[in-house]
Amino acid sequence: MIKNDVIGEKTAEERRITLLLGSVIFPFLAITIAVLLGGLLGGLDVSTVVFIAGVILLVLVLALRQYGLAVALIIIAHIYIDWYLGLEIVVTAMAVGLFFLLCLIRSPEYPWVAPRSLWLWGLLLIIGIPPAIRGAQSHYDLAFSYPNIFLGALLMYWLGMLVASNRVHLRTFFQILSLLGALLAIHTIIQNATGTVLFGSERIDAYLAQVSYYDLTSYGIPRPGSFLHNPDWNGTFFAMMLFLPIGLFAEATSFVQKILCIIEMLLMSIALLLTYSIGAWIAALAGIIVFIFIMKRGRYLIRLILLPALLMINGLIIMIAFPAQLNLQFQHISNPKEVSLRVGAWQTAINIIHAFPLTGIGLGLTNYLQRADPYRVPAQYLPLAHPHNSYLELGAMAGLPVLIVFLALLLLALWQSWRNWRKVDAGIRYLLGGGIAAIIALSVNSMSINAWTLAPLAAIGWVILGAMSSPLLADKSSG
Repeated sequence: MIKNDVIGEKTAEERRITLLLGSVIFPFLAITIAVLLGGLLGGLDVSTVVFIAGVILLVLVLALRQYGLAVALIIIAHIYIDWYLGLEIVVTAMAVGLFFLLCLIRSPEYPWVAPRSLWLWGLLLIIGIPPAIRGAQSHYDLAFSYPNIFLGALLMYWLGMLVASNRVHLRTFFQILSLLGALLAIHTIIQNATGTVLFGSERIDAYLAQVSYYDLTSYGIPRPGSFLHNPDWNGTFFAMMLFLPIGLFAEATSFVQKILCIIEMLLMSIALLLTYSIGAWIAALAGIIVFIFIMKRGRYLIRLILLPALLMINGLIIMIAFPAQLNLQFQHISNPKEVSLRVGAWQTAINIIHAFPLTGIGLGLTNYLQRADPYRVPAQYLPLAHPHNSYLELGAMAGLPVLIVFLALLLLALWQSWRNWRKVDAGIRYLLGGGIAAIIALSVNSMSINAWTLAPLAAIGWVILGAMSSPLLADKSSG
């Protein structure tokens, strides 16, 4: 029996190493093929080459049955193809295809599992239809709202449960997501240093020029948004993703793994600083407090002793390397116009909820921009397409019943993740603690920006929640 357990652990570790190597080798092969194809066809721009590379890469990954990596690729496509390039619902179709594929190929490695709260998800999908139709004043609104905020949330949550079928898969999945966060951090740092968006689009460059690259107008400092356009959304991404390498660092036993996690944390912290997003920094602080509070409930502080020291070193490096950015950050916090506009946006949304408590005014950014104006308070001195608060956005656009069901699903998923944390052993608790802290950071940041209602950010949040709340994680026999 002991020999079989050792062989099983060795096989699982070999699969994990193979998947991690694949996450580096497969993209290289795909991009090479796409570049060669672009050279043969001629006239292909960078974004088209990246799109072709993504398709080739997804085919390779699915052929090798690396479904965790496939979900990570869907998240990448959500950020780049649907959001950055503006193709809107391509990723929803990909997620549906992968979901049905996992339904068909049920195996001991990827067993079938369904959300315990499936009826509540069904209720959300039903009551979300009227506000989506009522608020759709354009093709973009119709394609963006319902498929991403409601249907996409269920798909990503369920996919997370299916691919995190055991502890090895969860660890590997978080490692891949951490690598994604580090790569986008490098992309953000390069954009800040050069003013160039790698793998960019002329359409997005023109849009960024219209909004003055989201600069701090009082200081003329550009704020990099990377593939998420807006630096506030980019900051939210790093505030959330930062906790995956923190959990991996606390869980890792290898010195090399710890060094990699430290590098990822440092890159994401620098990228977070460069976005000048105050809400994201507050969210990251909330996540750190929650992570330490969760882990102190067990006998895990011995390994966490290094974490405060690591965070202090990380902060010192940033203070020494980026003193001007820190100074501007503090000045940005104290800008009364920024605070007034944000509070005014919330008051406007509250006025709309008072006027339309059950139905809202309809889901859609264009619709909100037009119909919210009669309820706008003087403090909101500019018309806005959303109230800069995901919860108020759902209440104002879709009505309080939709908001209540959404919050119930979010809290239930967090509760299931917490139950798994209590049932699993010490090693996996660090990963779950990091994931829970990431969701707390996203939820806190959603009070100052539309994070839970922005397709790429919400997709990452729901897939992390799904991976953590899978009942298979608490099964001791699941590896």
